[in-house]
Amino acid sequence: MKYLAAYLLLVAGGKTEPTAADVKAVMASVGVEAEEERLTSLIAALKGKNTDELVTEGLEKMSSKEEEKEESDDDMGFGLFD
Repeated sequence: MKYLAAYLLLVAGGKTEPTAADVKAVMASVGVEAEEERLTSLIAALKGKNTDELVTEGLEKMSSKEEEKEESDDDMGFGLFD
């Protein structure tokens, strides 16, 4: 999550396609050491993608999961102290 957070901070700051070095610098600025493999994986996964669209898709998925959870919370006819 910290890798994604650093990436998104860079995007919010105006860097449209942050590099691994950019993300590593942000993480180092707060005393966090970046694992090269995880960082490379993140950069590859996000390359050429619009982060606003990804966030919107993620929020839609989260809201659909919440709806599914709410449906399964039906009263089963007994209570904790019955």
